[in-house]
Amino acid sequence: MGLTTSAEAPLPVGEVSRLIGGWIDRLGAVWVEGQITQLSRRPGAGVVFLTLRDPAYDISVSVTCYRQVFDAVADSVAEGARVVVHAKPEWYAPRGQLSLRAAEIRPVGIGELLARLERLKRTLGAEGLFAPERKRPLPFLPQLIGLVCGRASAAERDVLENARRRWPAVRFEVRNVAVQGVRAVPQVIQAVKELDKHAGVDVIVVARGGGSVEDLLPFSDEQLVRAVADCRTPVVSAIGHEPDSPLLDLVADLRASTPTDAAKKVVPDVGEELDRVQALRDRALRTVRGMLEREERGLQHCLHRRVMEHPHRMVEEREHETDALLARSRRVLGHLLDRADSELSHTRARVVALSPAATLERGYAVLQRADGSVVRTAAGEVAAGEELRARVAEGGFRVRVSDD
Repeated sequence: MGLTTSAEAPLPVGEVSRLIGGWIDRLGAVWVEGQITQLSRRPGAGVVFLTLRDPAYDISVSVTCYRQVFDAVADSVAEGARVVVHAKPEWYAPRGQLSLRAAEIRPVGIGELLARLERLKRTLGAEGLFAPERKRPLPFLPQLIGLVCGRASAAERDVLENARRRWPAVRFEVRNVAVQGVRAVPQVIQAVKELDKHAGVDVIVVARGGGSVEDLLPFSDEQLVRAVADCRTPVVSAIGHEPDSPLLDLVADLRASTPTDAAKKVVPDVGEELDRVQALRDRALRTVRGMLEREERGLQHCLHRRVMEHPHRMVEEREHETDALLARSRRVLGHLLDRADSELSHTRARVVALSPAATLERGYAVLQRADGSVVRTAAGEVAAGEELRARVAEGGFRVRVSDD
């Protein structure tokens, strides 16, 4: 419950400490999991002092227990071990210090750790953090590689030496961190985030040598997995040896079986690339030469064709054909004109033979009245004394009808 205090009516330190102790005393016993970072077993002392730390957070709490409680697990518990403690929170008022009084300590076995990792793996997998479509391709030739590894470790040496042997000009931005123990997770997370923010880093390699399941637990931590999943820079996981498979391998963009394998996958081999370039040049040269030879053969084939050897022959042949067609057309036109002339002569002769003028030339005459009408019969068409005009072949003259 809240307290009413003011600058004029403050509470003494002892009273505040007593109240805090009262609140903590009302808490029941709890099960707490953590990693032992300090262990003090003084000879002859009936109390054992422990420091229990959360590997994922920079938080520790003191634990005390009677010797007989610790002796029950002394053979399987040491500094660095993960344990589950059944303890009751206690408040030491004179120093204002919180601690846990352990009534039971249980070491976390390998089977239980693996079961927890499997549950975490399923949870993170259901969120899609291990999905293949999230994987980003590595750059072909990174200019600057971020390396997260232990200080002066074999993993660091393997990555640097093998990468520089493959590509001497490669550069590294190294972050040395704790790779096991309680400080490993926060340090690795911080290093990964720093390198991810570095504008020049093209790829990040997290490397560590082999070890036991407990040693590799920091690389299966949920916070680390999520931090790698949030990275914009491609991340390569090179943890342990081939059989080792922490959760970092699943979320990383590329898994390398060893630090040496990571160096081989991150940078190309300069000798192999030179050989590949030379092979491509040779292939391109062969292709160009083949094209030139093929085109040259085609050109020679075209040049040896008759039309190319005697290019005017086609014109000459067409000239002869044109002359022949012209002569034929002239003959045909002449025949047509001769036939038309003959038909015209015959028609003219018939017309002349049938014309009135021809009749007149044979001695006949045509009698016409004054109005120009022709006299066809003697009876009824003319009258005695009527003046008519007689038309003959050469001109005409007037006649008068007699009484006879």
